[in-house]
This record gives sequence, structure tokens and C-alpha cells, in this order.
Amino acid sequence: QVQLAESGGGLVRPGESLTLSCAASGSIARINRMGWYRQAPGSQRTLIATITHDGITYYAGSVKSRFTISRDNVKNTVYLQINRLKPEDTAVYYCAWTNYRDDYWGQGTQVTVSS
Repeated sequence: QVQLAESGGGLVRPGESLTLSCAASGSIARINRMGWYRQAPGSQRTLIATITHDGITYYAGSVKSRFTISRDNVKNTVYLQINRLKPEDTAVYYCAWTNYRDDYWGQGTQVTVSS
């Protein structure tokens, strides 16, 4: 079992930046991939970015310019930096972890962008 705990969400103003964190604990396989997804009200959960254990990143095309995913393997933590936040970035942001056999999700952290 793997447990994921997201943090860093909250209310921010348009144009500001935010960094989300997700710490993994439990049975952490060395070979794994972590990622961030988001789900806006009334919408499906969509992929933002993923990062493998050795740092290979993938970004969904629509967000690549403002989002940066990174990880600290010592801390088993993945980060998502979001720059120039927009109201349409308002969503619940979810962390995901996979060892390419089992998938785990965090509970999500709310990000609200509003003036």
C-alpha cells in the first residue's frame, strides 16, 4: 500500500504562483512514476504532468508553459509549481503514484484562483 498526502492548496489571486507538494509513504517501489491531475467543478479529472523515478517528465500540452513538475526521491515527494495562475486553474488537484502495476491516488487539494 502507498499513501499520498497532498498539501499547498488554497486561495490565491490571479497572476500569483503556487507550489503543491505530495508526499508518498508506505511500500514505495524504486521504479515508479508520480503525477498530478486536476478536476474542475463539473469536469472530468485530467492529466497535468508526470515524472518518473529517474526524472523523465511529461506534460499535457495545454499546461506546459505554466506548470513545472519535480520530485525529491529522498523525500518521496513530488511537487507541482504553477505560475501565473488563472481563474480557470481553479480545481481539486490530485497526486497519483504508480509502480506500473498498482495505482494510488491522494485525497486532493483544493486550489481556488480568485480576486
